[in-house]
Parts: sequence; structure tokens; C-alpha cells
Amino acid sequence: MRTVTALAAVREWRGRSGASLGLVPTMGSLHPGHLSLLERARAENDQVAASLFVNPAQFGPGEDLDRYPRDLPRDQRLLEEAGCDLLFAPSAEEMYPAGFETTVDVGRVALTLEGLRRPGHFRGVATVVLKLLHVFEPECAYFGEKDAQQLAVIRRLVRDLNLPVAIRPCPTVRESDGLALSSRNNYLSPEDRCAAPVLFRALEAARDRWRAGEREAEALRRAMAEILAREPRARPDYLSVADPETFEERDRADPPLLVSLAVSFGSTRLIDNLRL
Repeated sequence: MRTVTALAAVREWRGRSGASLGLVPTMGSLHPGHLSLLERARAENDQVAASLFVNPAQFGPGEDLDRYPRDLPRDQRLLEEAGCDLLFAPSAEEMYPAGFETTVDVGRVALTLEGLRRPGHFRGVATVVLKLLHVFEPECAYFGEKDAQQLAVIRRLVRDLNLPVAIRPCPTVRESDGLALSSRNNYLSPEDRCAAPVLFRALEAARDRWRAGEREAEALRRAMAEILAREPRARPDYLSVADPETFEERDRADPPLLVSLAVSFGSTRLIDNLRL
């Protein structure tokens, strides 16, 4: 595996390869969820590239940019073992040089839930993803379904700007107790880690009610709230029953449907979802 830090080096590498390319954008602190994206990209393309960039543009004031876990040597080893051909690990100055002003606003899908609570977050996501897709020119790019609204934002970006890339969503990878893998799980205290699987139990409660025939969206939100109320360490931020493409809240729980939630444990905020 080759590691480069300059956009020009990515272009030079890509220009010499006529092979099909799968791209896996990451912020590092890799876990088996990330590696599952690499595995699928490896199976579907001649070559695989990954980016590792803790994007300051998608962190707001008071968020965890400074303490976001970083371990480049470990991530390089994991990527090489997973069969990655190129790792792009730029600095913030490489991605956003002095005088950088252009950003990407994808519209309404970025204004609810995470976008409402983290103003500018999805502008930062869309901007950096567009830059990565532009410089790598991959045939396919791979993103996890755990960040469902981010996935919807990226799909909207690609669709609206007619980008010649296929976005491949990949299933959420979970621990044996149901907790979705996330780099932010590393922040949890032992007590909060024991409590955190309540997110998945809450989603399962909504799913079970829906499978039993419940079609009132508010009843599904109540089902999640009832489970979370049993865990004193959990502080819910939002409980959502929404359209999986627009992320507008639903009154009727007719398919397709996305149930999602954000819950804090101590200073750590986790998100999760299930598609019905």
C-alpha cells in the first residue's frame, strides 16, 4: 500500500491506472465497520483507495475535533492488511488551503435531525466528499448505513451534480450486544458502555411494533422512548420516524421508513437507525 498526503499525488496515481477504483472515505480510528467497506470495495473493484482525514469543516464549536481519536500507524497497518492500494492522508491545509471559500449546500435533507443540531455539519461533509470524488474519480464509493442521514446527503450530492460515481451503502456492523460500531464508542466509560446497547433495543422495540402492524409514527416514537426511559444513563436527543430520503418526519409509518435516534451517555453522543 502506498500512502500519500498531497492531492497532486492522488491525481498522479489515478492517472497511471486504468483499473476500476473503489473509494472508502474515512476519518480514521478504524474499526471492523470500516474494514467491511474495504472488503466489499475489494470484491467489486480492481483497486481500492481509502482516505483518512479528520475533517474540521464538519465539526462545530464545542464538538470533539481536538479529542477525536487519531492513530495513523495503526490505521495504515489495518488498511494494508485489508488490501488497500492507496491511502490518502492529507493535512487540513492540503484540503483547505489559505483563501478557501467554496462550500456545498445540499438543501433540505441536511436541515433536519443531525443537520439541525449540528449547523454546518453536512455542508462540511458534502464539501469534503465532493473534493474526494473529484480527485479520485472512483467508479464506486462506499459508506456505512449507520450514518443514514450522511448517506442521504451524499446521494443527493451525487444525484444533483450528476457525478459519475455509484454510491454503495453498506450494512451497519454491530457488537454482539447490538451496539453499532463507532469510533466514538472509545469515549464511553465502562458504565456507559454497558448502558449504550439500549439504543439498539429501542430501535428493535419500534421495529417490533411496526412488524406487528402499528402504523402510527408517534406510537413508534413512544416505543423507543419507553425503552430509553428504563436506562438512567441515557439522555435522548431525538427520536425520529422519517422518510429515508428526505428525512422529513412521518405521521403515518408506511414503508419505506427510517427509525433513528441520538442519545448521549456522559459527554458522548451516539446515533443509530434501522430501516423498515
